[in-house]
Amino acid sequence: MSREHVDVLIVGAGISGVGAACRLQHSCPSKTFAVLEARGVIGGTWDLFRFPGIRSDSDMWTLSYPFRPWSGSQAIADGSAILEYIQATARENGLGDKIRFNHRVVGAEWSSSDAQWTVTVERADTGETLQMTCNFLYSCTGYYRYEQAYTPEFQGIERFGGEIVHPQFWTDDIDYAGKRVVVIGSGATAVTIVPALGEKAAHVTMLQRSPSYLISVPAIDPIAAFLGRLLPDRYAYPIVRWKNVLVALAIFRLSRRRPAAMKKLIRKGLERRLPPGYDIDTHFKPRYDPWDQRMCIVPDGDFFDAISAGKVSIATDHIRTFTETGIKLESGEELQADLIVTATGLDLVPFGGMQLDVDGEEMKLGDTVVYEGMQISGIPNFAFAFGYTNQSWTLGADLTSAHVCKLLNHMDQGGYTHCTPRAGSPAATAVPFADLSSGYILRAVDKFPKQGTMTPWRREQNYARNRRELQRLTFDDPALEFSRAVPAGEAQTEVAA
Repeated sequence: MSREHVDVLIVGAGISGVGAACRLQHSCPSKTFAVLEARGVIGGTWDLFRFPGIRSDSDMWTLSYPFRPWSGSQAIADGSAILEYIQATARENGLGDKIRFNHRVVGAEWSSSDAQWTVTVERADTGETLQMTCNFLYSCTGYYRYEQAYTPEFQGIERFGGEIVHPQFWTDDIDYAGKRVVVIGSGATAVTIVPALGEKAAHVTMLQRSPSYLISVPAIDPIAAFLGRLLPDRYAYPIVRWKNVLVALAIFRLSRRRPAAMKKLIRKGLERRLPPGYDIDTHFKPRYDPWDQRMCIVPDGDFFDAISAGKVSIATDHIRTFTETGIKLESGEELQADLIVTATGLDLVPFGGMQLDVDGEEMKLGDTVVYEGMQISGIPNFAFAFGYTNQSWTLGADLTSAHVCKLLNHMDQGGYTHCTPRAGSPAATAVPFADLSSGYILRAVDKFPKQGTMTPWRREQNYARNRRELQRLTFDDPALEFSRAVPAGEAQTEVAA
């Protein structure tokens, strides 16, 4: 079997993978690389999800790449605009011949004697299996399984006579005009799809077991609009970007340090947007504190406007059973429906489900610890992109790509072929990889590597601080082992950083 070799292999051509490829071209111009994409197009999440109303859940100045500023004043963009932005970035950076479509990575084996990964790939278009080799493997696959979503076991679901669809598998031929729709869920997807369906449906009911925190934000950033009239984009963009970074951090800190005060602010916003006398305590008062789970963004209050207009209602209850014509609740009420949308969450999977082996040993990810939010203890020459949980995904993913490039250049300068984090300090004591109580996180926490209790084994959710730390990074941490390849049969010697 012939094997193509590249210096760096990037897995995934979504917003993280495209950004990683651009960073690599700019910061490591001598490196050869390829991008493997399991699907047939660029875009990842933003091509896969097609449900009505799909949009960003972060502002576009932080969701976009710092090397390709978002233009205009639209803060919350729809999915098609984000997809075009990612694809245009790939075109402008000449990534067309670097991306291999329909290449799904199923496993990777590291050989210390060869100082390289052998990556096994399945071709979705031809069915063949092939292998590639690389010196450094960078996973930019996101965190959920594309071919499978999460749907709980609902009693009597087979009895329902209408259509049932999960938003992850929405297609353009689904007809909801003039129909009664029930959307099960209260997370970001539900909050996004409900008002969009309400524009054509006879009525939409959002059925939730418990409420989420919803915050209304302007769809058009007034400061960005003002600066856009005065300054060129290259000057206005960093101002708006940093303004949004700092505002998001301030909200997060207030939520964690003074949750009662944050709850009051959120409630005042709800009282202004909802009809007088609306039952906020039942439908908009979560059982957890702000930012124990991600907050849901409501651009221009469209969700609240749909409630006020009578297009949308909320039922806060538990499902007893599906019926032929809808859903019967524990309270005894029955929701009539022609279409049921199960916005019940994602099925999380690390690194696209690829199996990682090191010198013939299968790596059990649940027993490993993450170093600097991107590397894994005991696994050489491997990194993964993972965004922030309290801010835009791209802020974290892009910072990781810049970190990877700095690491690769450091290895070249020192003549190193291996870089392996070693979790031997008390700071690497394992705790869950994400400190959110969201159901999709809790269901998958054992599948992912753990994090430690403090830096560098714990990545603080603070972009401004992480960016400063990256600028000062020297790679002199004794927990980071640098070494050089030796022939098989000879002992490998650790080399000082």
